[in-house]
Amino acid sequence: MNQSLVRPLVVLFGIAAGPALAASTKDDVSKPLKTVVQSVRYGKDLLALKAFAGEDQGAFLLGDDWAKGTDAQKKEFIAVFHTLFAKIAFPKIRKDFENLDTVLYDEPAVKADRAEIASTILINHPLKKQELKVKYQLVNKGGWKVIDVAVLGDSMLKGIRDDQIVPIMKEGGWDHLLKLMRDRAKELDNVVLK
Repeated sequence: MNQSLVRPLVVLFGIAAGPALAASTKDDVSKPLKTVVQSVRYGKDLLALKAFAGEDQGAFLLGDDWAKGTDAQKKEFIAVFHTLFAKIAFPKIRKDFENLDTVLYDEPAVKADRAEIASTILINHPLKKQELKVKYQLVNKGGWKVIDVAVLGDSMLKGIRDDQIVPIMKEGGWDHLLKLMRDRAKELDNVVLK
């Protein structure tokens, strides 16, 4: 069948027509990233958090210990982790985005329900122009969600896992981790998420 005819059929009727046509487009994969960037930039932190894959982030951060947690522990971990992440990271990112010029996305590498996509973020500060190379890992769960972000090759989640989560879990397991996370969230009560 003529490929120019197959693509509209896939779009209109959801027909699977082979790996090349079934793969998500650049726009599909970059959509949640654009949501995160714009939401954080304009102080809509709760909207930005909806674009993150909490379950997958938890599984990465806790490794084998993720399966040992109860459903309630996992749910609390995701909620508190996202709250902490938004209250700590988003204000810093928002400051950088005050002078955001543009974000250019590369073509994504899609494999089954996972994707990686790189971007170049151009910051046009009056004193110094910056170009940040950022790479994202996403998962498709009825729509693409962000798992991890790497800036200049440094994975956000890997740093959090290795420097914080692993030592805390060795020290006292799930209960200890959740207590420390709750305590840290309480310290940040004055930071309001919108």
